[in-house]
Amino acid sequence: MQTKLTLRLEDELIKLAKIHAKEQGKSLSQIVSDYFTIFTKKTKKQSIAPITQSLIGILKDSNLDEKDYKKHLEEKYL
Repeated sequence: MQTKLTLRLEDELIKLAKIHAKEQGKSLSQIVSDYFTIFTKKTKKQSIAPITQSLIGILKDSNLDEKDYKKHLEEKYL
């Protein structure tokens, strides 16, 4: 079910938003709907990129610490 929503925004912002919507080939209502959809998905669950997800816990049982990392950087860049 769709419901009407009234927003109060600055005139200039509305003009810019209408231009943007027209450039995207969408209505301003669709642009706002798309934004809310994306916004609520990010708020509900922050997704982690697959490559990052695959690295989580990979060094859990290692003996590496911050000193090892600093030593690596010194050897690499100095």
